[in-house]
Amino acid sequence: MFSTSRIHLRKVTENDADLYHTWRSNSEVMKNTSPELDVYTVKETEAFIQSIINSDTSKSYMIQTSENDTPIGIVSLINIDLKNRNAECIIDIGNVDYWGKGYGTEAMNVLLEYSFCELNLHKITLRVFSYNERAIKLYERLGFDKEGEQKEQLFRDGKWHGIILMAVFQESYLAGKR
Repeated sequence: MFSTSRIHLRKVTENDADLYHTWRSNSEVMKNTSPELDVYTVKETEAFIQSIINSDTSKSYMIQTSENDTPIGIVSLINIDLKNRNAECIIDIGNVDYWGKGYGTEAMNVLLEYSFCELNLHKITLRVFSYNERAIKLYERLGFDKEGEQKEQLFRDGKWHGIILMAVFQESYLAGKR
C-alpha cells in the first residue's frame, strides 16, 4: 500500500530532523512550499519534527527510493478531520536531484490511495503558489480542481502572487483510477 516500484513511504521519525533541516534550509526548495521563506535553527526543526510525530491530526511520511532507500522528500496529511472525512495534503521533494522525474506524482498517488481507500476520506485539499506551474499541472493530472484563490497573498521576487486552493474528491479520484 505504501510503495510503488520506485518509492516507498515510511513514517517520519526524530532521526529525520537533520535531513529535513537541510531541505528546510535550502531556499530553492522552500521557494515553492514555504510562505515565510524563513531561516530555521536545528532546534526549531527538531521541534517541528517532534510536533509532526506527536500530532493526532496529521500523518507524515518520508519518501524514499526503493532502489537504495535514499530519502528524497516528505508527504503529509494535515488537519485530518475524520468526522467530516477530509484533510489537507502537502508534498515536498527536498532532494532537488529528484525533481521533474515523476517521484512526486508517485508519492501523491500513494498518499491519495491511502487517504481514500484506507482512511475513507471524502475530500483532500491542498494549497499551491500560483507561480508553481509544474506543481499545478501535477495536481490537475491527479484529479485536483481549483476551488479558489487567495489573491496577492504572497510577495516573492518583487511581485504579488496568489495561493491557489485545490481539491480532489474520493469518488472522482477512484473513478479516474479505473
